[in-house]
Amino acid sequence: MKKDFIDLTTEFEKEKSITWQSEHPDPQFRRENWLSLCGEWSLSVMNKGVEELGNIIVPFPPESRISGIKRPLKPNERYIYQRSFILPESFYGKRVILHFEAVDQIAEVYLNEKHIGTHIGGYTPFSFDITDSISQNNHLKVVVADKLDKTLPYGKQRKKRGGMWYTPISGIWQAVWLEAVPDNYISHLRLTSTLSSVTIETLGGNSTKTVMIDGIGEYTYSGDRFTLNIESAKLWTPDEPNLYNFTITAGDDKVHSYFALRTIEIKEKKLCLNTEPIYYHGLLDQGYFPDGIYTPASPVAYIKDIMTSKELGFNMLRKHIKLEPKLFYYYCDKLGITVFQDMINNRSYSFLLDTALPTIGIKRGLSRPATKRCKKHFETTSREIITTLYNHPSVVYYTIFNEGWGQYEPDRLYRELKALDPTRIYDTTSGWFFSKKSDVQSEHVYFKKADLKPHPTRPLVLSEFGGYSCKIKKHSFNLSKTYGYRKIETQAEFTSALDALYHEEIIPLIKKGLCASVLTQISDVEDETNGLMTYDRRVIKPDISVMKRISEDINNTFKQTNE
Repeated sequence: MKKDFIDLTTEFEKEKSITWQSEHPDPQFRRENWLSLCGEWSLSVMNKGVEELGNIIVPFPPESRISGIKRPLKPNERYIYQRSFILPESFYGKRVILHFEAVDQIAEVYLNEKHIGTHIGGYTPFSFDITDSISQNNHLKVVVADKLDKTLPYGKQRKKRGGMWYTPISGIWQAVWLEAVPDNYISHLRLTSTLSSVTIETLGGNSTKTVMIDGIGEYTYSGDRFTLNIESAKLWTPDEPNLYNFTITAGDDKVHSYFALRTIEIKEKKLCLNTEPIYYHGLLDQGYFPDGIYTPASPVAYIKDIMTSKELGFNMLRKHIKLEPKLFYYYCDKLGITVFQDMINNRSYSFLLDTALPTIGIKRGLSRPATKRCKKHFETTSREIITTLYNHPSVVYYTIFNEGWGQYEPDRLYRELKALDPTRIYDTTSGWFFSKKSDVQSEHVYFKKADLKPHPTRPLVLSEFGGYSCKIKKHSFNLSKTYGYRKIETQAEFTSALDALYHEEIIPLIKKGLCASVLTQISDVEDETNGLMTYDRRVIKPDISVMKRISEDINNTFKQTNE
């Protein structure tokens, strides 16, 4: 029988220098005393009884090959993760915090047979103070339920995967780790910058604090807020991603972090970085990998995606309906690429109402009210995303709703989320169901010429376009099916088609006020073969020199238009 799906391998599976166990999961809030709990756990599945499945490698989801399990979670089943660990001597006499960066969808946590807590939601980090339950020798158990409940944010996951919907995952899919802190410790850090200053806000810790900024100096202050003016400031841009490393000490607590000096604003219908108009030349980034599905074999995979995007001339990634580990955003900060971050959809999807009719121009809006439960979980997750990413200079833009998926009350959500973080640009409705409240006019164009009319008061953003399919069979996941918006046979033809698309449709729009564009997409994903890289990241499809020239032509046109 012909096998339709290939178990693609990636170069990241052999990576030893940067692993999920070696890298601190939160580089922007780092203490020295921490312990990774990634690695080998035992996994069983519970339905009417309990079945042992063997050992799983955390943080890879059980559905993935690299986890060692490669098994979907069936209806009414729950996964049971277990492992033992010895508390390091350096943790003695201190408070101990247990961190989970993400578990999909509902996690019940037990330590030494005691229930520690429950978390609902598959994308955002959570933690528990386990000091009163910890001992020298410990047993940790996590029970996970995931029915792919559509009242909870679920992104691109679907039980019957195919086309633009992908293999669902469940369970632990980001880092699990322990941290030792003093009794009085800093629990939260918020960094807000201008072009010449940074404001550091904290929760917890001693009143008297000392901040040591590398290359700048040491400062002592009292309270929870400190603003420092910086002379001869080095600003953060994609070309020069300058970061200031610092350490904040409050009594016995010491936290390492970093900040960048940069501003984001809209002026005269232009998106501006550091007060200057910038064209965001971007790629759609789904964040899927053939080895670990939601979680690449090594964090090096993120570096590969970022650096390849920059090599091809792009300065932005639109992180599409998924929240990545904090390491991803750290690499974006460090390596220099901006991020347009999507919120994560819940509720049901209608191909007819959400895609087919709008694609041919019938955009009558939505009339599907959300339940209280749907609203609660979408809004809770959205607020947690904004809080989690607030300190990352690379994150410049948020998309609330994509193509009407789960859309409800967009104007209210714009007001509330914008108030939570007014320092970013907000795209309330990306695609076609437009709202009264939004910072930009955001359009998607497939299957027809991108002939857009500028909005009278808002910057114009083409937040999705292209989607041309070029299938490299030896590096494709699905041998029998191909998904894309225009099929192209060879890499040379693919390069020519992209060159024509940019020069005949996108660059002329820049002269009419286009401020950003997002090409679909950075890599193939399962059936989709419309990436600039193959799903295994082993082949870059277009000619790099041509893509660089496209970028240069975009920048020159944008510069001339704004002189």
